[in-house]
Amino acid sequence: MAFKMNHIHLKTPDPQKTAQFYVDTLGAKVVGEAGTGGLRLDLHGLAINVTKFIEGQTREQVYGIEHIAIDTDDMDNVVASMKASGVKILEETTVGAGRRVCFFQGPEGVQLEVLEMPK
Repeated sequence: MAFKMNHIHLKTPDPQKTAQFYVDTLGAKVVGEAGTGGLRLDLHGLAINVTKFIEGQTREQVYGIEHIAIDTDDMDNVVASMKASGVKILEETTVGAGRRVCFFQGPEGVQLEVLEMPK
C-alpha cells in the first residue's frame, strides 16, 4: 500500500485575499483553480487549496487549515482498516472524475482525507 501527500486545504471567507497573502508573503504561485471560486497554490512544493465553505459538504467546515489530504493506491483496505480500528469516519464521497475520498478524524479533532489515486 502506497501513500503520498496530496494537499493541505485552507478555508476562508475570501479565497482571493488569503491566496494573495501566501503569494506576497511566502512566494507561493497560483497554479490553478480549486472548487468554485477557489485557488490552488504551490508553496515551494506543498499544494494548498484555498476555498470558501463547500456547498453540499455534509461534515462540519471550519476556517483555517481545514484538513490534510493524502493519496492512496489501496482505498478499500485503508478505509476498512480505519473502520475496524474505530477511527471516526466523517464523510465518504467522490470528487472530480469520480475519485473516491474518505474524510476522517485524527487526534485533537484534526480532519484528514484519503483520496483514491488516479488510475
